[in-house]
Amino acid sequence: MNRFILSSVICGALFVGADKLQASNLALSSDNTVVSNQQYKSQRPEKSTRLFYSKAVEKELIRVKNLIKHPKLAWMFENCYPNTLDTTVRFTMKDGKPDTSVYTGDIHAMWLRDSGAQVWPYVQLANEDPELKQMLTGVILRQFNSIILDPYANAFYTDANQVGEWKDDLTDMKPGIHERKWEIDSLCYPLRLAYHYWKTTGDSSVFGEEWLAAITNILKTFKEQQKKEGLGPYKFQRVTEKASDTVMNAGWGNPVRPVGLIASMFRPSDDATLYQYLIPSNFFAVTSLRKASEILNEVNKSETLAKECADLANEVETALKKYATTNHPKYGTIYAFEVDGYGNQLFMDDSNVPSLLAMPYLGDVDANNPIYQNTRRFVWSEDNPYFFKGTVAEGIGGPHVAEYGLAMIWPMSIMIKAFTSQDDAEIKWCVETLMKTDANTGFMHESFDKDDASKFTREWFAWQNTLFGELIIKLVNDGKIDVLNSIKQ
Repeated sequence: MNRFILSSVICGALFVGADKLQASNLALSSDNTVVSNQQYKSQRPEKSTRLFYSKAVEKELIRVKNLIKHPKLAWMFENCYPNTLDTTVRFTMKDGKPDTSVYTGDIHAMWLRDSGAQVWPYVQLANEDPELKQMLTGVILRQFNSIILDPYANAFYTDANQVGEWKDDLTDMKPGIHERKWEIDSLCYPLRLAYHYWKTTGDSSVFGEEWLAAITNILKTFKEQQKKEGLGPYKFQRVTEKASDTVMNAGWGNPVRPVGLIASMFRPSDDATLYQYLIPSNFFAVTSLRKASEILNEVNKSETLAKECADLANEVETALKKYATTNHPKYGTIYAFEVDGYGNQLFMDDSNVPSLLAMPYLGDVDANNPIYQNTRRFVWSEDNPYFFKGTVAEGIGGPHVAEYGLAMIWPMSIMIKAFTSQDDAEIKWCVETLMKTDANTGFMHESFDKDDASKFTREWFAWQNTLFGELIIKLVNDGKIDVLNSIKQ
């Protein structure tokens, strides 16, 4: 199944062709209970069919929902926040250890990036719920084992013997791998999740043999992709009509000059990079390696590996200071999106995280950093070729779903704008925009048309749903409930 399908809510159908784009407009008001009468019936699965239950998550859902006055916002939060647990988590015990596979939604495979982001907002509740804590341990261990299987792969199957639709990709495919697109962030999200879990719970039991094998693989892969000793072992090609799904130059991509940065063949959107030094992902690598170094020092007492992580982080950070910025004639000093070490720079931003806009959200730069603020103004403007402004919304998209129209906005970009904002009016606008572009489904989608939110892709995309829940909880916990309750009903 193509991951980038267009969605509709007609009888739960999934439309795949661009010729079906208009069809989604027919069904969005077919549920009179939800749309016409505005009764906001829960869209969660029946309790008997939910995949994982957490008493702490249910308690938090009730707490936050009861604080929200706007009925539609409360309804959307109720639908979205538990969506990962309700629909995507497969938890079991394997060889005496927790094992959790987390689907991305309508694709039955586990992305290292998506899964790490999907369970992120539940970590803060782990100490209140032993079952939730065990499930999270299972995610972390499965991520480590996936990295051991292949650090260059971005998505994996629950069944390690499964062979999937991309088995004929021209790269070193193995059973258990759904897709083998090399993306720096695929190795960063597991570090971010494991570190957050450890700092929140104090539980260091996840940092055993799997952890040590995984971090060794991560270091090896990052260093190979610095390209200091040649092209490295990874290349990728796919037989496809979609240019961003394959890689030029016989699968090696555009050349880069070794300057200390780490090459990423693909972006977090799963689209091929133009210049392989993807700047936001290199920033993410720096903070992730420093987290790994701290774990190795404090838990494993492995000074050698810890120093290796810290040294690599420092090297990449030094290279970023030299190669990541330019003096823009309109915005001043800003970060480029991609560079190649030869002096070529790409100026844009994509909606997927990590992105230039999302760097403070991930903790990679301070939100008050003047270069970030200049960059933020650039990426949220029509000077960014993937910023779109229409009659229903404005936001950032990307080439990922261009077959459905170039001007498709990702709700994720609007959420990240809110996460990184320090302005209450801006935050309110973001939430209002997310509320009016859900196509009356009560869920977030992958993308929607800038002029007609009833035209959207992927009706079941758990990362975006859970991110919306995470945003609302953050705003409530940050004392912004008055901002949310100022939204007119």
